[in-house]
Amino acid sequence: MKKINLTIENGQPIIAEIKAIEVKGKRILTTKQLAEVYQCNETQIQQNFNNHLDKFILNKHYFLLKGDDLRNFKRNIDNIEVAPNVNKLYLWTERGANRHCKILDTDKAWEQFDNLEETYFRVKENKVEVNQLSPELQMFNNLFKALATTELEQKKLNAVVQETKEEVQAIRDVITINPKEEWRKETNRLIGKICYKLQDYKTPKDEIYRALEERAKCKLSIRLKNLQARAALNGMAQSQIDKLNNLDFIANDVRLKEIYISIVSQMAIKHGIKA
Repeated sequence: MKKINLTIENGQPIIAEIKAIEVKGKRILTTKQLAEVYQCNETQIQQNFNNHLDKFILNKHYFLLKGDDLRNFKRNIDNIEVAPNVNKLYLWTERGANRHCKILDTDKAWEQFDNLEETYFRVKENKVEVNQLSPELQMFNNLFKALATTELEQKKLNAVVQETKEEVQAIRDVITINPKEEWRKETNRLIGKICYKLQDYKTPKDEIYRALEERAKCKLSIRLKNLQARAALNGMAQSQIDKLNNLDFIANDVRLKEIYISIVSQMAIKHGIKA
């Protein structure tokens, strides 16, 4: 990739020659390049950044490469020098270069940023004037545009259809909890997902038990006390009795179990939880 020569307003070339680099579709400058253009030193650029961190936004004013990203950058970009011992690299976007220009606030920095805008960051594209084409080529150009638009719309439609299919299947998977199988494990798993999504590990469970009491016309606290009393009469250790909970008596009542599974499934669907 050839170098970009920047010139000042009087037409005289500056000392620095900037090699064009792009990251994520944006032209960027290294700290060294930026210092050369603004005719200051790298330490000054870095100190200004450290002193004004609140004015720089990652991925807007600069990119920070570390680890694998930095190693890949070193391998794929061969037109700049990066010291082997560097463990992080700052790359400045057009907005970042502008921000540094404002912080430096020197005539040279302002002068050179104007040049950067015109000759480096905003490279003019070679656009074809469609109205200068022959009628035949204009027709083909319009045809290709229409075909491209149709294909993109079809892809979007296919993506929506696939997403809908997945959502319907997820609902089916949620609904088909078999009361005769591991219903307890499956309902607990769904409740856990609901609580995690809502970042609330109490309210969803309370809502489920309230709904169960309303639909089944029963009092869960009384059911639990009765279960504990029977367990005590049968000689169960107190430590085990204390561990009994609502699910233990729900497990012994087919009707309660079916209502409970239905409530959990409906809540999972309501909150977009997949099985």
